[in-house]
Amino acid sequence: MVDRGLLPRGQARPCPYLAGRVARDRAFEADRLDPELYQSLMDRGFRRSGTVFYATDCPGCRACVPIRVPVAGFRPSRSQRRAALRNRDVQLRVAAPEFTPERFALYRRYLRHQHGDSAGLETAGSFAESFYRPVVDTREATYWLGERLVAVSIVDVCRSSVSSVYHFFDPAAARRSLGVFSVVAEIGWAAQQGIPWYYLGFWIEGAPTMHYKADYRPHELLRHGRWSPAP
Repeated sequence: MVDRGLLPRGQARPCPYLAGRVARDRAFEADRLDPELYQSLMDRGFRRSGTVFYATDCPGCRACVPIRVPVAGFRPSRSQRRAALRNRDVQLRVAAPEFTPERFALYRRYLRHQHGDSAGLETAGSFAESFYRPVVDTREATYWLGERLVAVSIVDVCRSSVSSVYHFFDPAAARRSLGVFSVVAEIGWAAQQGIPWYYLGFWIEGAPTMHYKADYRPHELLRHGRWSPAP
């Protein structure tokens, strides 16, 4: 088992979520990791970005809290049900990740819509390295409107969990709330596979871009090494 305290500590940097705070993490790199080992790491607060596995270690701050949804108990809210209804004509396909120019073009359109100039920093190679390299048991959930690809989710699959890695969608379909729909659909897929937990990464109180994760209920938060139901 990885001992977090023995891992190298990264350089301090401005927190991307909470203004005025400093972010640091402890991390290691692995070209390949057994899914069940990764499951145990997630249950100790680790996440994955490409080949880097990291846990937050920020001075004086513990705002990044891992969050997961019990698949069997999930009950979509009214707005989540509306998003599912709005996308009843969208087909979900789950398969091994497949890098294609079509996916990269969709990702670039998404970045331009969400982050403006940062789209120009991405190359096909960096995109493939980040999302399509087989590091753990990863699946690609693709969303299709007829033969048109409208959204993609990258998820890691373990015996006990589906873990959301990244989601991007076609800005032309923004009114469909595909991000909301994708979580509902992927929780449904996990239920079909008999997988009990859906991991949403970190929930950060006070960070507007992370508030949506607490809308999926019921959910549990990992604090002090233990998962506990959120109030």
